[in-house]
Amino acid sequence: MALIGPAEEIRARFAALGVAPDAGVEIHDPANSPLIGELAEAFYQRRRHKGVTPDQALAAARSPHVFAALLVHAGHADGTVGGAVATTAEIVRTAIQVIGPAPGASLVSSFFLMLFCQSHHIKKGAHVFADSGLVVDPNAEEMAQIALTSAQSFAALTGDLPRVAMLSFSTKGSATHTSVSKVVTATEIARAADPALLIDGELQFDAAFIPDVAASKARDSALGGNANVFIFPNLESGNIAYKIAQRVGGAVAIGPVLQGLAKPANDLSRGCSSEDILHMIAVTAAQAEHGA
Repeated sequence: MALIGPAEEIRARFAALGVAPDAGVEIHDPANSPLIGELAEAFYQRRRHKGVTPDQALAAARSPHVFAALLVHAGHADGTVGGAVATTAEIVRTAIQVIGPAPGASLVSSFFLMLFCQSHHIKKGAHVFADSGLVVDPNAEEMAQIALTSAQSFAALTGDLPRVAMLSFSTKGSATHTSVSKVVTATEIARAADPALLIDGELQFDAAFIPDVAASKARDSALGGNANVFIFPNLESGNIAYKIAQRVGGAVAIGPVLQGLAKPANDLSRGCSSEDILHMIAVTAAQAEHGA
């Protein structure tokens, strides 16, 4: 593990906590790191087409979150976690600019890994909510891409078979609207791209999550009310849903986890807890191991 930032401040924090850095913990201070020249050159090569000069590249590389992303890009680290003291915009922009999209990926999106572990949860285990943190209003093609990538992320992180529900306020034609048509089209695109994927839509959440409701509203659905990957039609609905599940329902929400990048880079909420950081490190490590 590597910690990026002012070395004296990091060591002082360790001392204040009464612990010493573990032998496996590296501290990289961008202000005087022996890697700064290599990483600044890497940033310059990545961004010179946008008019970035060598001096600007050096200044950028000295920012801890940029330095961390450059470590990943250059192969000195497997993934990066940041955002406790930086905005989501900074973390995501840096990840896209420095690490870049995965080969063949047309979209960088995000998901929340939702863990239902409380006694009152009618279903236990991990579920994916996407996109609940990044893509504001995906079109049908983008929604399909989010579904395909989220299914891959779910399989990589859990080892279970993804069962993907394309969510709407309508179930199987119960309402007619352009936003419903978008979900239907996105489902068709995703199914055509991966015929083996277990996916269905358009579905209301209850028809995707509760077998008894599915039997009533969507009796022909292959999901049978047992979806574990939920694709929302826009960021507004996805963000509201995960927060309700977390704050009212008591689910553990890990994210937003970025997907579609060449290597893992994930964002934390400012004001995050130590448990939030630990969860995100674990997810990032799993992504690196499985190439997700």
